[in-house]
Amino acid sequence: MGLVSPGDPRALSHLLLLLLLLEESRGFPPALLAALCILCSHGAPVSPMGAHLMLCQQHVTCGDKFYHDLQHCCCDDSVVPLGRTRKCGNCTFRVCFEQCCPRSLRPQESFLVKLKGQSCSFAPSSDDRVCRSVS
Repeated sequence: MGLVSPGDPRALSHLLLLLLLLEESRGFPPALLAALCILCSHGAPVSPMGAHLMLCQQHVTCGDKFYHDLQHCCCDDSVVPLGRTRKCGNCTFRVCFEQCCPRSLRPQESFLVKLKGQSCSFAPSSDDRVCRSVS
C-alpha cells in the first residue's frame, strides 16, 4: 500500500475510525489519539503499516507523557534523561537508579545513597554509599 494522502477525507476517516476502535477496545489514552490526529491534519504522510506499528509498540508513560525508557525515566512525575544527577549531601546520585535517604533522625547530618526500590528504612548494605552533610 502507498501513503495515505492527508487531504483524502475518505482515507483520513478510515484512519480515525481505526483509532477510535482501538481506543475503545484497548483504552488508549486520548493524548495519543489527539497527537495522531494532529499529525494527520497537518499533512504528515501516514502509512497504514507505520500507524499500526506505532500503535502496537509498548509505550511507557510518566503522568500523561510518553517517553522512551532507554533514554529517559520517570522521576517525581517528570520525564528526565537517564544521566540526570542530584546532590545528596557531599555525594551525587543518579535519579533514575538511586535515591537519597536520611541516615539519622537529624537529616542534615548524614545520608545514604541506596538503589531505587529499596526502602530507606532497610539496614545499610554494601551497595549503599554514605554521604556527609555539606555545611
